[in-house]
Amino acid sequence: MTTATLHYIFDPLCGWCYAAAPLLEAARKIPGLAIELHAGGLLSGCNRRLVTPQWRAFVLPHDQRISAMSGQPFGEAYLNGLLNDTTAMLDSTPPIAAILAAQELSGDGMPMLRRIQHAYYVEGLRIADAPVLQDLAEQTGLDAIAFATAYAAMLGEPVNEHTAQSRMLLRRVGASGFPTFVWDRPGNSPAVLESGSFLGQTQAWVEHLTRGLVAA
Repeated sequence: MTTATLHYIFDPLCGWCYAAAPLLEAARKIPGLAIELHAGGLLSGCNRRLVTPQWRAFVLPHDQRISAMSGQPFGEAYLNGLLNDTTAMLDSTPPIAAILAAQELSGDGMPMLRRIQHAYYVEGLRIADAPVLQDLAEQTGLDAIAFATAYAAMLGEPVNEHTAQSRMLLRRVGASGFPTFVWDRPGNSPAVLESGSFLGQTQAWVEHLTRGLVAA
């Protein structure tokens, strides 16, 4: 029986969301806690960009902090492959559409999110490319034809509407960045749940969430 919902506002190209991935995975195993994904489109539309030496210099210090704080791995194919590939496009919209398509087909977009993050940060794959997303979807067990159809349907207005709604939720709870966890418990207004201090401490995070469920 679901007693509360944890809204997760994220972006698949957000390094700190990758840092929070173990927290999300731990939360989904807590009985009575539903998880809802809200992708914000960090590098969508006019914010999409090619990899450049300046971008690499900007993200590497963050990636080092993320690894130190969360224990999340960064692969050589990402660090010294993708981040040196100045033909690679960084665009949040295609992977978000893939996650929404997986959600529609299976009722759970989290395995696709997890696979996309690993593909990007460890395997150094171009997760804005449709053939890459198709392969990843099949690796998570989704039917190839069904996914291709659902993915194509999500591109355009559906994914744009989703990211707009996610950003509205972000503003409504008084937050501005990714990742943001939001408690939605019966009898309480939705509220931001601080998560940064729990990076690399999944057991403490689970205990914190469990206490929150009891309080609900």
